[in-house]
Amino acid sequence: MPKSRLAYILLAVFLGSLGIHNFYAGYTGKAIAQLLITLISFGFLSLLVWIWAIVEICTVTKDAQGVDFIN
Repeated sequence: MPKSRLAYILLAVFLGSLGIHNFYAGYTGKAIAQLLITLISFGFLSLLVWIWAIVEICTVTKDAQGVDFIN
């Protein structure tokens, strides 16, 4: 079932430093990496991870199964 692009964007903007948007899209590896970077650094690197999430908003158009997001 296709995932919502709007939901992906909102999750990335508000919870991007925790990688929640990647869990939603099925990119578990990236999601765990983002979550661990934020937690291990005690939040000091969360801004860097959030910027990573914003870049993903602009570049990711499909979920982990290769299905396009719906608008």
